[in-house]
Amino acid sequence: MSTHDTRPGSTGGADTPGPLHGGPDDDYTPEQLAAMRREDLDRLGARYDGVEILHVEPGPEPGSALEKRAVRQVGLAFGLAGLFAFLFVVVYVGSGWFLPDWHWDITEGGWSALFTPLLGLCMGLALTCVGVGLVLYTKKLLPHETAVQDKHDGSHFDRVTTGATLVGGYHNSGLGRRKLLSRSLLFMGGGVGLMLIMPLGGLIKNPNKGNPLGTTNWADGVRLVRDDGTPIRPGDQEPGSLETVFPAVPGGNRQADAATMLIRLRPAQVETLRPREGHADFAYGEYVAYSKICTHAGCPVSLYEQETSRILCPCHQSQFDVTQGAKAVFGPATRPLPQLPLGVDDEGYFIARSDYIEAVGPTYWNRERI
Repeated sequence: MSTHDTRPGSTGGADTPGPLHGGPDDDYTPEQLAAMRREDLDRLGARYDGVEILHVEPGPEPGSALEKRAVRQVGLAFGLAGLFAFLFVVVYVGSGWFLPDWHWDITEGGWSALFTPLLGLCMGLALTCVGVGLVLYTKKLLPHETAVQDKHDGSHFDRVTTGATLVGGYHNSGLGRRKLLSRSLLFMGGGVGLMLIMPLGGLIKNPNKGNPLGTTNWADGVRLVRDDGTPIRPGDQEPGSLETVFPAVPGGNRQADAATMLIRLRPAQVETLRPREGHADFAYGEYVAYSKICTHAGCPVSLYEQETSRILCPCHQSQFDVTQGAKAVFGPATRPLPQLPLGVDDEGYFIARSDYIEAVGPTYWNRERI
């Protein structure tokens, strides 16, 4: 009666002298197993494992027209999977995570409007081609075998014969001699792997770098332009009028936090102008400029009553007095609208003399400057 430990994870007696447990007669030593060919070990392991082969359907003959056609089909599927995966990477890189100088210009139409659909399309096609390739590979190139096996404890004998079976499976797959398949698999694996890790760029790059909630694209020397990109000179507006302006930078008219109201005050309003502390030189003559983003909930404020000198927010009825530095005088807003310091360049066009010196938008945003 054998006293060897045959529980899963044990050596099955391989580390003790005497016959090795594992076969039905305990008559195979490690040396005997090491001397056997892989094919013999595979068959021996199947026999001793109680495997009953019910059906065997071999794959296509090596070098046959059937095999070559199947290899081309599988290679095409894997190649397309890799191609779509790399296209995903190209589209994603355009967002600027990894190449800051290459980015989409956000517009209502054009390629930037297709950014998210293109990502989904490329990833969907890549994964679909992976699935198609694996199905074709399994059905057309691998041998098919139906077998029934009894479950039992593991031993050294089991591990050796199982290893031979796994190696035999790789041999039967034909990857060693079907170079097109192995290369397309490598190409596909590289593309799909890169595609899956690219979105992690959003976790690697700190989105708060540079205090984005406390700064806009306004800066010293940046021109004020209309929505159509045309610059503005003093005198272009009628007294008492308001015009929405944006920084003259790429995509400036699509940057919501940079939207600014340029107001030309009436002479009576200029006489009653009371700038806030630190904003004494922010106006240019009868012109003042305030952020268009309400400091209560971020709604766009654009209703201007020149008779009362008040700007109204249509969302929650906050009101700001433009002659008092856009101080909140009614409604839920408690903080004034940030004011943009104005100047004029050598060509006579309005420019900003700096960014806003305080954060635009709701009061719950970070107001500290970096």
